[in-house]
Amino acid sequence: MLRLRSSILARLLPSSPATSPAPPLRRLLSVSAVAPAISPSAGFAAEDYLVATCGLTRPQALKASPKLSHLKSPTNPDAVLAFLAGLGLSAADVAAVVAKAPQLLCAKVEKTLAPNVAAVTGLGLSRPEIARLVSLAGATFRCRSIISGLQYCLPLFGSSENLLRALKSGSVLGSDLERVVKPNVTFLQECGLGVCDIAKLYVIRPSPLSISTERIRAAVACAEGLGVPRGSQMFRHALQAVAFLSEEKVAAKVEHLKKAFRWSDAEVGIAFSKAPSLLMRAKESLQPRSEFLINEVGLQPAYIAQQPAIVCYSLEGRLRPRYHVVKFLKENGLLMRDPSYSTVFKEAEKVFREKFICLTRKLHHISKKTMMLLVKGNCRLISDSHEPRTGYDLVVRCCMTLRCWVGRC
Repeated sequence: MLRLRSSILARLLPSSPATSPAPPLRRLLSVSAVAPAISPSAGFAAEDYLVATCGLTRPQALKASPKLSHLKSPTNPDAVLAFLAGLGLSAADVAAVVAKAPQLLCAKVEKTLAPNVAAVTGLGLSRPEIARLVSLAGATFRCRSIISGLQYCLPLFGSSENLLRALKSGSVLGSDLERVVKPNVTFLQECGLGVCDIAKLYVIRPSPLSISTERIRAAVACAEGLGVPRGSQMFRHALQAVAFLSEEKVAAKVEHLKKAFRWSDAEVGIAFSKAPSLLMRAKESLQPRSEFLINEVGLQPAYIAQQPAIVCYSLEGRLRPRYHVVKFLKENGLLMRDPSYSTVFKEAEKVFREKFICLTRKLHHISKKTMMLLVKGNCRLISDSHEPRTGYDLVVRCCMTLRCWVGRC
């Protein structure tokens, strides 16, 4: 152990003395190399250790310390910290992983951590990737089962980078491989999902693949009942939308959609089949959108059901500003023809700017200065047509959007 700490010291400590105080982890290594370990009889103050040695905040340490209450000395945590530093984890990385998974400090370096690192290296992961894996997997890395999980998941995700990206969103390696992961993957493949789509289900949080196969089957049946069959393009998204909803909650959300957008059962099915994420929207966000699209823009409920993606866009960040931009251009006779609102709302920002601002300026030979004056006039009209607070926010958004687009043309 002293040799391990000495080798880490040689890498971490500068060749010349530093004037600034050493960080907690570095201070641990330098002191532990020359000072005798605390005897078990002296006790082990886990909370103080987490703050002084691991770099946790006092609230973090207070939350994590009960999971270390059985430790009698810092001997094992010291060894784990030295091992993590040897892998290349910075003091900040160590603090983050210990705060998330303090049980990692209880792992045996020689019996578990070192063999796991050797096995992961054999699977093709580089040392920096292993360091990221430890940071993301946390306490799971002290389990030998992580190796079989990696052996299964690496081909599923296609690369170590894809797997590490998925680990940022969820504990794919923490799920039971034989009882949960493999049965779910097999069933979803039978439903027509490819390996790539299944891997994407792991990235979202919470992941539908972390639940039992029985609940996955129920979610598939629910998605089909709402008009999204297995093998369809939106099946994965529909599964994501309903996997964590009970039948009662799904029914309540469907009823709210029918009421808010004046849809029939058939129109709800059409909308859900094209935009399953509608069921993931809060009621509070749907009502203002329905009022704007139906009452202000004048769209028919059947049209919205055919173009449900527009319901998912930001009301104040996209729908309202674009509507008023097009309205402004139409009222000033600057559009050759009326565009469909599905086009207005769906276009990428760059395409929208080119189509509705830049092209308009070129066709009508309008200078930037003149266009800016028109923008100012339009902002006053918008302000007069809304409540003071809403009008002010809207004016700011529309004016900033128009001025930005005009300035880029």
